[in-house]
Amino acid sequence: MPGNLTENRIQIDQYFMKIAELVKERSTCIKQKVGAVLVKDKHIISTSYNGAPKGVTHCTTGTCLRQNLSSLEKAYLCRGVHAEANCIAQASYHGTSTKNSIIYCTHFPCMSCSKILINAGVKKIFYNREYDMDNDLKMGLLREAGIEIEKIIKRGEIDE
Repeated sequence: MPGNLTENRIQIDQYFMKIAELVKERSTCIKQKVGAVLVKDKHIISTSYNGAPKGVTHCTTGTCLRQNLSSLEKAYLCRGVHAEANCIAQASYHGTSTKNSIIYCTHFPCMSCSKILINAGVKKIFYNREYDMDNDLKMGLLREAGIEIEKIIKRGEIDE
C-alpha cells in the first residue's frame, strides 16, 4: 500500500470544528458570528448558528437592541438565539436525542448555553475562542456537571 493515508488525514475533532467555523458564516447576528455542531457517535446530529428565531426578521443595524451596548451589557435584550441553544433546539425539533453528545463551538458557551448543554446531556465541549472573561465560573459549573471541556487552536493560529 503506497504511503500512509492517515498521515495527511485531518483529525476528527479538527474536522468538526472546521464545520462549525463554516456554519457560523450563516449567522445573521451583526455583532458576532458563532457556529456550533452537535455530534453523536462521530456523526453530525445538528448544526446551527446564532441569529433571530425561526420566522422572525433577521437582525439588522435597525433591529439590533445591543448595537450600541458593550458586548455583554443587557445581553438578555438580544433577539438572537445562541448557536449552542439553536443546536439543541434543532435536534429536539427533529426528535434526536442529545444525551451523550459532543458539541463543537466556535466560541466558549455563555452561562445560559452552558446550563442548556448540561441539561441536554452533552458530555464534552470543544471550543475555539473565548466568549467573555467569565470562563472560570462557567467551567466550574460544567466540570461539576461532569462535562469535559477542550480548547482547540489550529496550528499557527493565535487565539482571537
